[in-house]
Amino acid sequence: MVAFKYIFKFKKELLVIAFSITGVLAFAQINLKYKTPWFDPNSKNLTYCNLINIDYNFAVFDENSATEGFRSTADPVIVTFKGEYYLFATNQSGFYWSTDLGEWHFVYSGFQRLPADDDQCAPAAWVEGDTLFYMGSTYESLPVWFSTNPKLGRWQHSVDSTRLPAWDPGIFVDDDKRTYLYYGSSGTLPLKGVELDKRTFLPKGDQSIYQEIYQATDLITKQKAVGSVKEVIALNPAIHGWERFGMNNDDPAAPWGNFIEGAWMNKFNNTYYLQYAAPGTEFKVYADGTYVSDNPMGPFTYQKHNPVAYKPGGFIKGCGHGNTFADTYGNYWHTGTCMISVKHKFERRIGLYPAGFDDDGVMYVNTSYGDYPCKLPTQKKNQLTSGFTGWMLLSANKQATASSRDGEHNAAKAFDEDISTYWSANSEKTGEWLKVDLGSKKQIWAFQINYADHKTNQHNKAMDLYHQYQLLGSNDEVNWDLLVDKSYNDKDIPHDYVELSSPAEFRFIKLINIHNATGLFAIADLRVFGTDLAQAIPEKVEQFTVDRQKDDPRNAQIKWNPVKGAYSYQIFFGVAPNKLYSCITVNGESQYNFRGMDIGTTYYFSIEALNEKGISAKTEPVKID
Repeated sequence: MVAFKYIFKFKKELLVIAFSITGVLAFAQINLKYKTPWFDPNSKNLTYCNLINIDYNFAVFDENSATEGFRSTADPVIVTFKGEYYLFATNQSGFYWSTDLGEWHFVYSGFQRLPADDDQCAPAAWVEGDTLFYMGSTYESLPVWFSTNPKLGRWQHSVDSTRLPAWDPGIFVDDDKRTYLYYGSSGTLPLKGVELDKRTFLPKGDQSIYQEIYQATDLITKQKAVGSVKEVIALNPAIHGWERFGMNNDDPAAPWGNFIEGAWMNKFNNTYYLQYAAPGTEFKVYADGTYVSDNPMGPFTYQKHNPVAYKPGGFIKGCGHGNTFADTYGNYWHTGTCMISVKHKFERRIGLYPAGFDDDGVMYVNTSYGDYPCKLPTQKKNQLTSGFTGWMLLSANKQATASSRDGEHNAAKAFDEDISTYWSANSEKTGEWLKVDLGSKKQIWAFQINYADHKTNQHNKAMDLYHQYQLLGSNDEVNWDLLVDKSYNDKDIPHDYVELSSPAEFRFIKLINIHNATGLFAIADLRVFGTDLAQAIPEKVEQFTVDRQKDDPRNAQIKWNPVKGAYSYQIFFGVAPNKLYSCITVNGESQYNFRGMDIGTTYYFSIEALNEKGISAKTEPVKID
């Protein structure tokens, strides 16, 4: 048994750690600047790793939902404003800003007449000149807000009441300054679009149309697509396999239908790309597709490469209902809603992925290696090839031990590369620990600590939550070096990602709790990234086959021979051999049941294997008619 004693608060000279291992008392003295040879808390990461590490709000208590607290947000929109980035998302009691897309800062919204009940559920945000605007979803009446200095909390009403039944609104301002609203979240109704009079935010044109919409007794079911309001996109799951309901597009439609929602518009080279989400936020196949047109009000044509944002596998799954934006260097990015859905179907997070438009104008989102450390933008770059650092996962399914355990939540679940499972100690006390044996000495570049919400009664926003921990490394389990010291941290960091300033070489890694934010000390996954210098790059995958189902060509069974030493595979597919833009990550298996194809479309598939050294060569594309 390992006993710990920490003396770290209010010390001016030294942080002293005393711990006993195998009966020997050892002391380590650490300078209070909290620097180690590998970690400098004053240096900013040059890389990031999904999920976005923000202080996700806890869901509002509902007697009809889970009584145990859980974090959740969804429906993100990121806009670039005055050289910085602003992130709005559902029910966060505020918003976030960043200078680099890696480190985010929260601004509470309870100021300057910004009431708590206007909490930006599925919000819209947009920029015009030196002004940032946003509005929330509504079936009744909400204001449109604007600010020229949002970080200071100086917001005002542009319009006191939109009085528009616009759920999941997306606002687009064209080059000619004409303003359009796209909206809808329904299993039976299509997305709709309308040009707005920006002085009133009412539909431009016949005002009687607005009155007809507003005066409907049931705004959800009785909206009418007449006059200046147009139906712009509807689902067609009979043709588009990825639009079908279910965790793997395998359930019959719910009574309310397959959901379409999350409208967002981009314009690129005079083409309009209207994006939408389907089939449901609680599913791993939640994705964003796009239709294209040469006019902001259509008619719109389904892009052959769809869905554009798709991530049904890997550590974190789902990439629907987000938005696409350009960074300060001109690179495009896509942010989306990611699924956990354990404590509640609306237990969700936010991911960020490179995006762009190819030479033929095809829109894509690059989710390959979206679970791994990737480079933050510092210049204009190729969003298809230049993001991944090459740091591989070293901790998957490795032998693990812990200081204690609560029920079924054993230590192995913190290393199973599945965010829906977790290890938990039986307390929240200082000194609880989690340890992993990497099998041999590895070159380590980064860590990600994903906390789990276990036995917490927290609901709504709390500004006093924070995590404190230390990460130690050893090669003999007797002598330990301090790798990362966050015993000083005062932030809520549920998905903390730490990039080392220089690589460390250790076999054993230990995470020690100093202060847990809420509930028991629980970890969904402690992920270690780097390289196994002694291993060889995996061999190329052999016997890769894609068997398209003849009686339902939306489905295919994908199989391959396992590669020795590989822990994961990336399946790439697309509508041309040089346009394999979509990716499915498969961990620990050699087959995948794919149900996301479109009838009448020819596809090409390829695969590569991953191990702790690197990535195999891709197979030649397989054509599937």
